[in-house]
Amino acid sequence: MKLVKNLMKAALATALLSAGVANAALYEFKLSGDYTASWQLDTDRDPDSSDNNGGLTFAEVAGNFAGYDALDITFFNSAISGGLQLYDFYTDRYVLTANGPQLYTGKESRHEFTLGTFSLTEYAGFGNYVLTISDLDALPDPVEVPEPASAALLAAGLGLLAARRRKNVK
Repeated sequence: MKLVKNLMKAALATALLSAGVANAALYEFKLSGDYTASWQLDTDRDPDSSDNNGGLTFAEVAGNFAGYDALDITFFNSAISGGLQLYDFYTDRYVLTANGPQLYTGKESRHEFTLGTFSLTEYAGFGNYVLTISDLDALPDPVEVPEPASAALLAAGLGLLAARRRKNVK
């Protein structure tokens, strides 16, 4: 009797704790102005290179770039005036180098992008840009459906509760 009660509690607790949907956390970057582009980076992705005296570089980031399917993106730290750079490794061409604020916080090894809208200006040029960084996970989620294993565990727990209730009623 006590074993069944403890099993029901454990089943219910496990079902409630594991009913969430696993999502990859994403940052969305939208660049507008004299050059437009958009891309996303998984919050768990480590940079392909980082330098305390320079910043973070993510290689071959897929996105919507005029004339390119993917670019290397470097986010400069405040040691070299912040901003970012879009670079095509295959043609050895700098697509855009823009000055502005440092777009992430923390150390290069444990960074987090700063959310918001930032003004950027072209390095050694006259272009003006606006970069918006958003957390896609902060947007309203669609209705979450538990994973099949969680739903089965919840159903089993509820079945045990119903069986116990019937037994006590008789």
